Amino acid sequence: MLVVLTSEATTEQRESVLAEIRRLGLSPRLVATPPIITIGGRSASGAQLAAIRNLAGVTEVLAEVPPFPLASRALHSERSRVEIGGVIVGSGEFVIFAGPCAVESEEQAVTIARAVAAAGGHILRGGAYKPRTSPYSFQGLGPAGLKILAAAGHEAGLPVVSEALDEASLELVAEWCDMIQVGSRNMQNYALLRACGRMRKPVLVKRGMAATVEEWLLAAEYVLAEGNPNVVLCERGIRTFSDHTRNTLDLAAVLEVHALSHLPVIVDPSHGTGQRSKVVPMARAAAAVGADGVMIEVHHDPDHALSDGVQAILPAELADLITGLADCIQLAPRPERRAPARG
Repeated sequence: MLVVLTSEATTEQRESVLAEIRRLGLSPRLVATPPIITIGGRSASGAQLAAIRNLAGVTEVLAEVPPFPLASRALHSERSRVEIGGVIVGSGEFVIFAGPCAVESEEQAVTIARAVAAAGGHILRGGAYKPRTSPYSFQGLGPAGLKILAAAGHEAGLPVVSEALDEASLELVAEWCDMIQVGSRNMQNYALLRACGRMRKPVLVKRGMAATVEEWLLAAEYVLAEGNPNVVLCERGIRTFSDHTRNTLDLAAVLEVHALSHLPVIVDPSHGTGQRSKVVPMARAAAAVGADGVMIEVHHDPDHALSDGVQAILPAELADLITGLADCIQLAPRPERRAPARG
């Protein structure tokens, strides 16, 4: 159950509402943004609902809500817009996140950042901490990689996003980056999600490789429940029986998220396919199905990349993709989609 407070409700009114709900034998929890109170545990009776509705500062009481109320459309009929360093995701413009899987050196990062900007990309991605399947694979440059990424983004005029592996690395990612990424392996790391919520910086929540859409939205709910409304979701493929791609890119999930939630959702066709030849076609498909953007791995020398070079496209391929996206975006089920701005 949700108790929605007026935006003008005073601190005294909020505390009074909380105290009265507790007196009724229920367990409330205040969420600062937006001003609502969640009530868990047993269901409220009709008399309890009526009593709560009559309290000063209360504008609405919702008895029936989805398990992810803050991420749902129950309280947000309008779609959310998330600003990342001046770039807005969810505004109707198709946003391009692009860059190397891993930051390898200053020269590599700056070269790719400049290429992404020249191609028309909006946000530079790059991994400083790399959660690899094998402990012997390249694990990233850590703090040095974050500093290089930030410098490369500044050089190219692009905001940057990078993944935090745990609460320890989160502080550094938040310091050097415009957006914090929660990777698929950490989608259900609830301590990390809560910590991201307290950071207030934009957070990109990737779908876990075996997660349902509801579980994915519940992961976003952890961030939202801590008072951080700046969440973007990322579909990056799920694990199925198929072996012709690295993962199975679930583009139907984009439609499902837009039906259930106000949060923006982008698509990662690089991890979703794991094959360079399939990245561009699936990026076009993501635009056609109504995604708010794509996240693409780009490398100027993918054959010698230290991480996931097999799924990285060349800068020229990125430029061609962006140039040709307009026709795909016109196919999207929502009329507000716009082609990415160039220049």
